[in-house]
Amino acid sequence: QVQLVESGGGLVQPGGSLRLSCVTSGITLDDYAVGWFREASGKEREGVACISRFDGNILYTDSVKGRFTISRDNRKNTVYLQMNSLKPEDTAVYFCAIGTPSNRLFREWVDSGPYYGIDYWGKGTPVTVSS
Repeated sequence: QVQLVESGGGLVQPGGSLRLSCVTSGITLDDYAVGWFREASGKEREGVACISRFDGNILYTDSVKGRFTISRDNRKNTVYLQMNSLKPEDTAVYFCAIGTPSNRLFREWVDSGPYYGIDYWGKGTPVTVSS
């Protein structure tokens, strides 16, 4: 059974930090591209950060560049998202996803949806940034 389980979300003040984790099971993680997506209340899902399954290339959406860092540890079957200098507009439910896209489809993961080449989604972990 394939499972993706996110953790690490919570309530933080503006300027604070959180580290999200996505523990996977039932797959060999190094066969997959990995990514983090988020859904704010009343808005559509957007791509935040992702790592290519071919060469490890990393893409970020413009709004998080310089603040967020995505990484993976294939030995632990885990994907991470380090979030620093958090802003109220970062408030959302954050989802981990893995997939087998072509390079063309992979580059669309940080653009507007729909998102193709994603095979599995986690259930999400909520992040609230508020004073």
